[in-house]
Amino acid sequence: MTEELQNIITQVDQIVQQKGKTKGALIPILQAIQDEFNYLPEEALRHVCETTEITPENITGVASFYSQFRMQPAGQHMIKVCVGTACHVKGAMQVYDAFKRHFNLKGQEETDAEGKYTLEKVSCLGCCTLAPVVQVDDVTYGHVTTDQVTSVIHDFESQVGKVGKKGKFRNADGSEFQGEIRIGLGSCCVASGSEDVKKEIEQTIEGTGINLQLKNVGCVGMCHQVPLVEIIDEQKQSKLYAKVKPNEISDIINTHFKPKGLFDQLKAKAYNFLEKVQTDEVWEGVDRYAIDVRDEMVSSFLDRQLPIATEHRGVINPLDMDEYRQFGGFEALKKALQTDRHEVIQTVKDSGLRGRGGAGFLTGLKWELVEKENGDKKFLICNGDEGDPGAFMDRMLLESYPYRVIEGMLIAAYAVKATDGYFYIRAEYPLAVTRIRQALINCREQNLLGENILNSYFSFDIQIYEGAGAFVCGEETALMASIEGNRGFPTIRPPFPAQKGLWGQPTLINNTETFAQVSYIIRKGKENFSGIGTDRSKGTKVFSLAGKVNRGGLIEVPMGITIRQIVEEIGGGVQNGKQFKAVQVGGPSGGCIPASLYDTPIDYQSLIEVGAMMGSGGLVVLDEDDCMVDIARYFLSFTQEESCGKCTFCRVGTKRMLDILNRITTGKGTKKDLEELKYLADWTKKGSLCNLGKSAPNPIITTLRYFSEEYEAHIEGRCPSGKCTEMITYSINDECIGCTKCAQKCPVEAIKFEPHKKHSVNMELCIKCDACRQVCPVDAVVVE
Repeated sequence: MTEELQNIITQVDQIVQQKGKTKGALIPILQAIQDEFNYLPEEALRHVCETTEITPENITGVASFYSQFRMQPAGQHMIKVCVGTACHVKGAMQVYDAFKRHFNLKGQEETDAEGKYTLEKVSCLGCCTLAPVVQVDDVTYGHVTTDQVTSVIHDFESQVGKVGKKGKFRNADGSEFQGEIRIGLGSCCVASGSEDVKKEIEQTIEGTGINLQLKNVGCVGMCHQVPLVEIIDEQKQSKLYAKVKPNEISDIINTHFKPKGLFDQLKAKAYNFLEKVQTDEVWEGVDRYAIDVRDEMVSSFLDRQLPIATEHRGVINPLDMDEYRQFGGFEALKKALQTDRHEVIQTVKDSGLRGRGGAGFLTGLKWELVEKENGDKKFLICNGDEGDPGAFMDRMLLESYPYRVIEGMLIAAYAVKATDGYFYIRAEYPLAVTRIRQALINCREQNLLGENILNSYFSFDIQIYEGAGAFVCGEETALMASIEGNRGFPTIRPPFPAQKGLWGQPTLINNTETFAQVSYIIRKGKENFSGIGTDRSKGTKVFSLAGKVNRGGLIEVPMGITIRQIVEEIGGGVQNGKQFKAVQVGGPSGGCIPASLYDTPIDYQSLIEVGAMMGSGGLVVLDEDDCMVDIARYFLSFTQEESCGKCTFCRVGTKRMLDILNRITTGKGTKKDLEELKYLADWTKKGSLCNLGKSAPNPIITTLRYFSEEYEAHIEGRCPSGKCTEMITYSINDECIGCTKCAQKCPVEAIKFEPHKKHSVNMELCIKCDACRQVCPVDAVVVE
């Protein structure tokens, strides 16, 4: 036996010992093997079969179904280019192509010649406000452009192996803090550099005598302004700083706090002076970077919102249980444990809370159905899979409010008599997994999980199960199949999960946001919740606001607010002064709502009436430059790829519709294609087994309904928005000033470098990457 094979066997034995030997452990075992070797070596899989109940057929079926698994060796580092909705409309495919050119990858090649990097597209990384987003291993880069590819690789290689310093901020002598610095450390914040800002804060105050409390907080929601730093001084005055850079920290701190003692002050001033000289940057007054928390921009973003699931946002440290309790945490659980189970369920029913993950089934009714069933065990699952491209609500809630979600799960488990719980979380959300795992450990230590919770007769525990990259597993029955170690195939209902769910036992499944709102209802009362929203859509809804909007982020708004109010008042309108064209609500399952319906209320009934649906809550703003036929093609390509293939209507229907859209977007479509498209959409919707297939035609149906003129233009050979590359050409008009920026950005030298002369585009060389148009300062690049 070779040393390499012995190493593989040793590693697999350790993994199996940790994960278990049953079929239900298959996906966690495969995930652990891939984490170790970056793919699934045949020798490792063979040894799994030799030492567990798992068969070769089990492994082949599962590993070939879930997109996360790789059967061939990959590079040392993985480059994931997000092609989710928000990234797609901001040029993600051009960024992906730029990486391919950088590594000289041809055709279907994914790994560079040196075996160092493997490039892949992923549906969504959950950082939609930073679009386009690229993740290299665990490092996330936002707002990536085609000309930044080399910089991204260089930066990553310069950071590999580095470990940041940890500062000390809590005083053993109990002395009072001069103030507090709050810094958001959600995924969007981290991707924008908040970790570097945090390190700079630690280094800046070290040795100065300034006595501050540095506090990590969850998502504030203002993802368009990250990194965010909030300063609270000795007078409890608050000031918020947006888009903070590390070299700005010393000025921010010295504006609000002074070192103790003359010597410390002199030392601090000397340090700051030397730092400025070394970086060759002298700041011109801190106030121009500050956002007063009362100013118009912040007020307009926050005032329209009503935080329930996101209550105390930007204030609570996600994992500080004492602080969560200070804000009323676990009071709802205590109250529920002293209340009859049926009364708890009735309270949730009367509140009008509907499931926030899809069709909006009444939460209390679902609980009631599970409670009535008898079984050896009852399971409860928090569905945090969130596979919709353009959605990041679950990620934010799990990262920022883990105890709130757990408390909601505990209340639900008590009400329905569940014995075992699961968090089903996307593997693409590592920070969410990390924080939930630590929160569960903390809860067990405080007798909030396990046997006889809070000295009651109620026992319940929760474990984490990471998804393996299948959008269909957001569907309840497919999700349960995944946990059982199977391919994520949906099953016909009835029986419903409430009757026969996980391992054949009654099972309650709710989405993350639903559980996050439960404690508020129990603590504040059903009337408080039902008094918000509309007659048939109660309470609030969390949305991920992204796309072509000035102020994207995580927002929570009362049901009944209009699309216009969200985009204009909260989002600050469309970017770059462009015209609002449409909003895509509900991801691939939703629909495109046009500008003519700008005042449509956001509630379950109103969205269905206009051809969309609430879904999980993705809300992507599109402007005049977006091609609606391309948007429909994009969503259909996603659902077609994610179809499990079990039923003919979905498997064949989505494929045939995609073929038609590909013809139309390449200028080869006919009017007959439009008729066929409508016919296929109708039958796919009627005949598909699960909601993935039933809702897959929605983007097509709504774009055909509201943007028929764009389809007609494509049939005539024109793409009015200039997005469909095979139908457009580039030229440069007489407005050109000869600045050469287009030539410098062109990756294939299709534009000659001719300073002070009118430039031209060689269309034989042009790859239509759009870099020239984006960089032109006088809009001289014309797309026709």
